Amino acid sequence: MAELPATVPFVGPEAQERARGRPFRARIGANESVFGPSPRAIEAMRQAAADCWMYADPENHDLKAALAKHHGVGFENIVVGEGIDALLGYTVRMLIEPGDPVVTSLGAYPTFNFHVAGFGGKLVRVPYRGDHEDPEALLDAARREDAKLVYFANPDNPMGSWWGASEVQRLIDGLPPGTVLLLDEAYSDTAPADAIPPIDVSNPQVLRLRTFSKAYGLAGLRVGYAIGEVGLIRSFDKIRNHFGVNRMAQVAALAALEDQPYLEGVVRKIAEARERIAAIARSNGLKALPSATNFVAVDCGGDGAFARRVLEELIARDVFVRMPGVAPLDRCIRISAGTESDLAILAEALPEALRAARG
Repeated sequence: MAELPATVPFVGPEAQERARGRPFRARIGANESVFGPSPRAIEAMRQAAADCWMYADPENHDLKAALAKHHGVGFENIVVGEGIDALLGYTVRMLIEPGDPVVTSLGAYPTFNFHVAGFGGKLVRVPYRGDHEDPEALLDAARREDAKLVYFANPDNPMGSWWGASEVQRLIDGLPPGTVLLLDEAYSDTAPADAIPPIDVSNPQVLRLRTFSKAYGLAGLRVGYAIGEVGLIRSFDKIRNHFGVNRMAQVAALAALEDQPYLEGVVRKIAEARERIAAIARSNGLKALPSATNFVAVDCGGDGAFARRVLEELIARDVFVRMPGVAPLDRCIRISAGTESDLAILAEALPEALRAARG
């Protein structure tokens, strides 16, 4: 235990509000969907509330069946878990022994790294290339290290960048024997159609991760799922928390999945918010990076120390945002898609924050 990192991946906005003694005016830092869940999901939760005296279905049967139909795969190709974070942890627990090499990108989603450290894996990090995760470098490291796992997010968090489906397929095709690719597709719902390769559940080397936390607007319920080959998916039943996805979460996710028109409307709102964030950035002399997610990375035009000052000044003005954790990605701040009101507050606060950061 003494060797584990003495920190957490993120300090939540609630913890920051308690420390500050006041709430944020704009909560646009955690890549939540401020547009909320489908009304059908809300109604499903309302109806299910009285039944919470019962344990949830440990098989997640109805949700799994609906997901299998939605993706055109078999029921046995789906496992449901308490968000992608839990599925990452289960996967590491299932496949990694102490000392096993695990490849990821330097600056990619940090929660995965915590799971690897917790189960004794050896993290091997490769740098980003041009604000993108680098598939070729990941493959080179996997071959060199004889890695058991490779983590790759498409679209990427924290930069919002993405690769086309053909590039992702080349990564899959190039995996060395014995290596499993964790393909994190948390932002697939907001990505261009040509960024997501077809699902092939016959390949035991690929595990694809999806979530209801982003465009579906159910972050607080913790529902995610993985799509993969039958044998790989079946292995989760040996280690997962069978009652981890609660009754309310199961019915809400099912109702949200069934309301695709609402999801499409949210995706349009996210695209509009990305354009508004980019316009705000440009009006302040900053560069917004292209994004296929529900957030925009904004290059503050300096180093990580300067971007940190901008972030702190925004927080001082009650605007919650975040930033990447390592150079050179940390020259940016990361702003989640917000409502018109949220982004009006950002537009007011950003020039003041920049002036204060520049001294």
